Amino acid sequence: MSVTGVCQICEAAEASHACDQCGALVCERHFDREHGVCTRCAASVRGDDDVGPGTGMR
Repeated sequence: MSVTGVCQICEAAEASHACDQCGALVCERHFDREHGVCTRCAASVRGDDDVGPGTGMR
């Protein structure tokens, strides 16, 4: 798949990847290769966004 355009996160670098989760076009810096997603989606894929009892977050 060919990706063209500007990164939808930093809006500066050329996009070279498409997020498997949300479809955002992102540059190398904003792509999590391990999970195949952009850095915005990576937190939810890794479980970093867990909130609630026992997590220390509200």
